[in-house]
Amino acid sequence: MPYYGGHGRLSMRWIIALVMAAVGLISYYWNTEVNPVTGEKQRVALTTDQEIAIGLQSAPEMAAQMGGEVSPKHPQAQLIRSIGERIWKSSDAQRSPYTFDFHLLADPKTVNAFALPGGQIFITVGLLNRLENEAQVAGVLGHEIGHVIHRHSAEHMAKGRLGQLLAGAAGVAASDEYGRGRGAMIAAQVVNQMLQLRYSRSDESEADEHGLLYMTQAGYDPSAMLGVMKVLAEASRGNRQPEFLASHPHPDARYEKIKEFLAQNYPNGIPAELTQGRPLNPAIETDYR
Repeated sequence: MPYYGGHGRLSMRWIIALVMAAVGLISYYWNTEVNPVTGEKQRVALTTDQEIAIGLQSAPEMAAQMGGEVSPKHPQAQLIRSIGERIWKSSDAQRSPYTFDFHLLADPKTVNAFALPGGQIFITVGLLNRLENEAQVAGVLGHEIGHVIHRHSAEHMAKGRLGQLLAGAAGVAASDEYGRGRGAMIAAQVVNQMLQLRYSRSDESEADEHGLLYMTQAGYDPSAMLGVMKVLAEASRGNRQPEFLASHPHPDARYEKIKEFLAQNYPNGIPAELTQGRPLNPAIETDYR
């Protein structure tokens, strides 16, 4: 592109890049809402109604990818729903605009639990089979409820859109008439991805903290989460990746954070009214079909 004049004037590609960056920044900072549960000001890309719609639309597909959903009439599925609803309705989570649904997925090998926007919570048979008592289940579900309450998906979408626009702007600004700006664009996109990883680890720590709070408000012993971290550490053995590049903190790091939470909030030990709940019956995989 030709310049509009002598030195000090911007080329057309710089004007386009600045407009792209400005649009991204204005959109990002304009979409700010106050979380009704946490009181936190958040920059999000979705309304709560959109989050709920996306979660409901995506739930069947996510279930299909992990062996399908166990029948809601199955005792283990009923247990998951019972514990989840107890946490939701007996904690600060009940002040959120979401209606939570709890699903047991039939995949016996994958050790996982996750949440979709708007309140759809999933746990696999592979993880459930490794847990020892109801409080450990409560800790896992409380953690996932924490992700929904804090609107982490909507925050990530907002950050992702901003990152894409800024990366595109960097590529336009660094390019020339021969299109030699691709390297700058790729570098900017890599930086954006690394920032998203960092935010993901921060989100996991936030979900851990509030999951502990929610399970405690529902009457469960938060020290049960130490056992969950041992389960996750065992499951990740041989597959550990550098924590800087991981979307989740390693279970060992989370274990230490949970110990800090317990020491700070219960210096004299766990109160007697907080329970580990009933032990879980060993699950038989063929029962899920």
